[in-house]
Amino acid sequence: MRRFLRENSLGLTFGVLFLIVLVGQAFAGHANFNQEQVAEGLEPISLGRYVTSASFGVDVSENWQSEYLQFFLYIFLTVWLVQKGSPESKQLDKVGRETHEDQKMGEHAQPESPRWAREPGLRRGLFSNSLGLVMGAIFLGSWTAQSIAGVAAYNEEQLSQLEDTVSWGRYLIEPDFWNRTLQNWQSELLAVASMVVLSIYLRQRGSPESKPVGSAHNATGVEG
Repeated sequence: MRRFLRENSLGLTFGVLFLIVLVGQAFAGHANFNQEQVAEGLEPISLGRYVTSASFGVDVSENWQSEYLQFFLYIFLTVWLVQKGSPESKQLDKVGRETHEDQKMGEHAQPESPRWAREPGLRRGLFSNSLGLVMGAIFLGSWTAQSIAGVAAYNEEQLSQLEDTVSWGRYLIEPDFWNRTLQNWQSELLAVASMVVLSIYLRQRGSPESKPVGSAHNATGVEG
């Protein structure tokens, strides 16, 4: 058990932190929601009802979709685009999908390589793009969930103000939907751009996201 915890400590730590923050968001969101209810002369609701509400659902899903959009774009764009001096970029002479030998595919697969890396045709094609495809699928799923929860929350607010509700299709062109969406997208894209550029000149000793402390600023694709 101790060995398992040590060898999986990064994923487990982030998983636990995620659950802690999600629970914290539920309590904080519930308190904020009830404050608004009381201010409008309405009855507060229970925590259980809040975490199953459209209001909580849209707040959670709109952040998830922006995160997975970030990963999806980064995975695919770094196949073809490079940044001189950044450890977040691959080396400047390796632009593109690389050879089978570089990727240890097909006849160049090693004994410990995954089975589908050896397989020809569709299976190898799917496996060689599986990370980006799954990230893209999660993005689309969470974006859809955001839009469904968003239209429900939007219509609840419309009804409370004695205004007409809108359909899901109509909500997709409403400013409320795109304001929620774009404010998350821009923050994620700024964070990625900052990491790519700042890691050219700054270091974090011992981190694989940083170059070794003594590496030249123009060293590209080198990790500590």
